[in-house]
Amino acid sequence: MRYDNRQQAGQRLAQALSAWRGRQDLIVLALPRGGVPVAAEVARFLGAPLDVLVVRKLGHPGQEEYAMGAIASGGVRVRAEPGDWPVTPSVLEEIVQREQAELQRREHSYRGNRPAPSLQGRPVLLVDDGLATGATMSAAVQAVRMQAPSRIGVAVPVASREALASVGALADEVICPLVPESFHAVGLWYRDFDQTGDEEVRRLLGR
Repeated sequence: MRYDNRQQAGQRLAQALSAWRGRQDLIVLALPRGGVPVAAEVARFLGAPLDVLVVRKLGHPGQEEYAMGAIASGGVRVRAEPGDWPVTPSVLEEIVQREQAELQRREHSYRGNRPAPSLQGRPVLLVDDGLATGATMSAAVQAVRMQAPSRIGVAVPVASREALASVGALADEVICPLVPESFHAVGLWYRDFDQTGDEEVRRLLGR
């Protein structure tokens, strides 16, 4: 099974989230940019407000798809296992500083002067378009956990088994309709996996 696009993936994912409907003060947080079209469908189905939680993957130099870790709002930093491509602390810090600047740019672009929503005591559903290593979502869960929500759910259309296990150890609940035996990459499970632009993110959040 493959999804036609992120919108269809969000619609299918929403059908697996009926237990989340009607939860008081529920908020859906998308991981931009690709998670926003998915989360927009989920939020519509659940009748919940939609916002974003900006997280940046720390990609290995020359192998950007390989996540060495991730950073999130609130100063959260997650470091993955060193793997086969170790980098020096100075190179890692250079990558962190670059991604921190992009994180701040996106937060201002998507939210402007609007403050981030309060998550204390609320059920929070984190949504992305898929999980490969789980490093980005792990950083997101930890960033949300710092704000003392009542429950953290993670919902994605597709994920690797390893990523689900990693994120499942941190979140209260993980929902994923498609867990392929042979995963390889998130984009392989979409017929249309074009990059989501900033303008589309702003449009969906405004709607």
